[in-house]
Amino acid sequence: MPALANFQSIDFLKSHIQSTLAFYHPRCIDPNGGFYHFYKDNGDIYDVDTRHLVSSTRFVFNYAKAYLADPQQAYLDATRHGVHYLRQRHLRENGGYVWLLNGEDNLDETNHCYGFAFVMLAYSMAYKAGIREAKAWLEETFATMEEHFWDDNHELYKDEISANWQTVSPYRGQNANMHSCEALLAAYDATQEIHYLDRAETLAHNICVRQAGLAKGEIWEHYQQDWQVDWQYNQDDPKHLFRPWGFQPGHQTEWAKLLLLIHQRRPQDWLIPTAERLFNQAWNKAWDQQHGGLCYGYDPQGKVCDGDKYFWVQAESFAAAAMLAIMTQQTHYWDKYQQLWQYSWEHMIDHQYGAWFRILTQDNQAIDDCKSPAGKTDYHTMGACYEVIEQLSQEA
Repeated sequence: MPALANFQSIDFLKSHIQSTLAFYHPRCIDPNGGFYHFYKDNGDIYDVDTRHLVSSTRFVFNYAKAYLADPQQAYLDATRHGVHYLRQRHLRENGGYVWLLNGEDNLDETNHCYGFAFVMLAYSMAYKAGIREAKAWLEETFATMEEHFWDDNHELYKDEISANWQTVSPYRGQNANMHSCEALLAAYDATQEIHYLDRAETLAHNICVRQAGLAKGEIWEHYQQDWQVDWQYNQDDPKHLFRPWGFQPGHQTEWAKLLLLIHQRRPQDWLIPTAERLFNQAWNKAWDQQHGGLCYGYDPQGKVCDGDKYFWVQAESFAAAAMLAIMTQQTHYWDKYQQLWQYSWEHMIDHQYGAWFRILTQDNQAIDDCKSPAGKTDYHTMGACYEVIEQLSQEA
């Protein structure tokens, strides 16, 4: 393992982004369309045909961000390549997006708000990278979400709707709203159109204040149709990949980051204190004193119910810690930033092949040799580095 780096250095963060991107680029590009979504630890592709909407969109994000940071034509070409695949292969005639496909076969055409959030993020970043036609596609996506997913009574997005838009699932979740908030902030940054910021702020207040008020100030993941807390949802499946039971410390710290991003664009008294509360509660309950790292989930009593270590939890948390350190001037947040990086450097980052391991057991053992299945793309890790660079650059 290389010696510990200066994790607060912009140069270090830029080099880490490059080493992570190098795991994927250019091998991830499928010349026949889109990107390959499944990688072993050593970079071998183990499924060339299956494609997931979340990976298809996150690769666009990765390449657009890479181009904005280092305007190489290859990065812009890959961004266009990814957007073309979204339009040609994922987008359906009725405005829906195919969730999961294999070659020419659509395996799942269910419309997920979570997926649409990433479509909106992809188009926002593509537009920011200079793909002018992406602005109309961003507006189209927002309008589709407005028509089908927006719940005017509760001012939050519904989660899941059938392929023909006729059947709305009674499930409601915070996660789709969190990533919608992220995408709306990106849309605002790309276009400077105020309605995107307005909607991002509405989502943030309704989840982090109103809904958190139903769970003693923390953000529960799952809700019933009337947005009352569903304490039992997936209780028998706490390791469910997309909808695990329990409080998710990684989502609390991710919301903390989003609240601080809103504050930088539209300062308000409630944003920083709420971000601090969410981050501090997650840290106090989920930081593993014995093995390091933040655990994946804890129950309503604050006891860890899933001790596994997920790459994205550490990444989103170090971004939030850096922002809190800068915006509150409290040094203990830099200490936590350092702890998260030191843990990740020692256990989660693959210094041989590049990128981050996906999941470790609580005592930091590998669970398999699949570094990056569909959905990962290291969008969280590179995105967190870009965010810290942005914050440090504003300070300089």
